[in-house]
Amino acid sequence: MSGIRHHISEGLLASYVAGSLPKPFSLVVAAHVSLCETCRASIAAHEAVGGAILDDFEPIDVGDALRDRVLAQLNDEVSPEPVYTARGPLPAPVVEALAGKEPKWRSLGPGAKQCILSDDAQGSLRLLSIEPGMEMPDHGHGGLEMTLVLQGAFTDETGRFGRGDCELANDDLEHTPIAAAGEVCICLAATDAPLKFNSILPRLFQPFFRI
Repeated sequence: MSGIRHHISEGLLASYVAGSLPKPFSLVVAAHVSLCETCRASIAAHEAVGGAILDDFEPIDVGDALRDRVLAQLNDEVSPEPVYTARGPLPAPVVEALAGKEPKWRSLGPGAKQCILSDDAQGSLRLLSIEPGMEMPDHGHGGLEMTLVLQGAFTDETGRFGRGDCELANDDLEHTPIAAAGEVCICLAATDAPLKFNSILPRLFQPFFRI
């Protein structure tokens, strides 16, 4: 996809390839990579480096018992995994996270709603739908927030983010995202700590919205 200006950092891409990125952020990376040729190429480069490192390791002999157990597990019949494809603005990884179902939207107030995909010790992952011109509450961050635009666009103090763009925000950034005119802005957002809202009303409702 062309026109993407805001990409995933190389450090996060390397963590994704290594399998060390928490699941909420991994899904954002997977969704972004499905839209971004540049980051797909970076992923391929990281995988090639990882493969070269593995090739340098000396082979280790395993006993017959371990070999037989592994082969027995490989021979077990397993149900085929369903194959998910992109649907509308939602990339295939998001459709898979929804198990092929439609998002269950819950209101965050006038002009905004969310669908929580996961919320556990690894962090939270949610879809956000914001009406054009809607301003989100001013907030900071207690950790990392990754926000991938799937439809429409938003602007904040750092610039404009359209479909495929991913904003990486940490405790250095305080911002007020505003949905751009045109289409409803739909985003996929992952966080590993609660947001730090600067006004009292969002803080009061924060426990109910789990954001």
